Amino acid sequence: MAIKSVQLKNFLGFSDKASFDFSNEINVIIGENGSGKTTILKCIYAAIQCSNPDANFEPMAKTAHYFSYDIYLSDLASGDKECGFTVRDDNNYFMTLISRNQTIAAGASGNLDVKQAVFIPTTEMLSHSKGLLALNQKYKLPFDDTQIDIIVNASLPETREIPSNLEGILEKISKAIDGTVVMEDDTFYVVKSDGKKIEFSLEAEGLRKLGLIWKLIRNGLLEEGSVLLWDEPEANLNPELYPLVADILIELQKNGVQIFVATHSYNFAKYLEIKSYYGKKALFFTLYKDSDGVIKSDVSTELEESKNNPMVKAENTLLDTILD
Repeated sequence: MAIKSVQLKNFLGFSDKASFDFSNEINVIIGENGSGKTTILKCIYAAIQCSNPDANFEPMAKTAHYFSYDIYLSDLASGDKECGFTVRDDNNYFMTLISRNQTIAAGASGNLDVKQAVFIPTTEMLSHSKGLLALNQKYKLPFDDTQIDIIVNASLPETREIPSNLEGILEKISKAIDGTVVMEDDTFYVVKSDGKKIEFSLEAEGLRKLGLIWKLIRNGLLEEGSVLLWDEPEANLNPELYPLVADILIELQKNGVQIFVATHSYNFAKYLEIKSYYGKKALFFTLYKDSDGVIKSDVSTELEESKNNPMVKAENTLLDTILD
């Protein structure tokens, strides 16, 4: 089952009601800084995690920690207006609503029918893994829970078998990072093809990002029926590797993983558009603010279809500068 839609009402940067209807395959969210890209990804992730029937936490408190450690959702409302978000799959929904007077409601009609969700934050976390989980459990460090969760997911044991169509992707990633990823004594390493073991913190950050996705696939977290939410996959990545990351996402989608990415890179988004052209086309959501500062969105299957796409505008500005 896939995530079908998200509705936000007076929530964080969304000062008005906003609705998004998603594809079952690849969804690319585009927009200027502060336009709400990460907010949408975190709403989806929080809803999936908090609607899990095995979750042993209070949904409202947990939801707050996905957005900030010390800012509770009741502080994020606009005036006395009701605010929050609703995430739906085919049959169910997860809803979080709050108000300025701290009247709080959180609940679900059934549970979102998603096997599991993985959120990859922009901040690279595996190089900080040594003792961090135990320290966070005791002192609650100032990280939002997406940053803690990614270390937990990468720390899980490897599965005995992986889908055959992902073996090629693992081989391509291993070639790019010249090795594989292991975890020993709370520390991640890249074991190079010549046998040398390089601590994650000493590896190039772009290669760490590839090493992380290798580990998540190898741990069996990105399998059919799961959801991957990746905030700025292109960050600190050499543009030569954009096609590889696009291939990874497309192969994961073919294997039944629903994909959500937020990006600032025209080149990376264009690779996703071109490489998915003859299959299930990627769906692009362009967020922008109107003259009143209200966040709006355009939906298209091609980057150039949206007149409000800031990446296309930036590319055109660069072209004009070159011509001048």
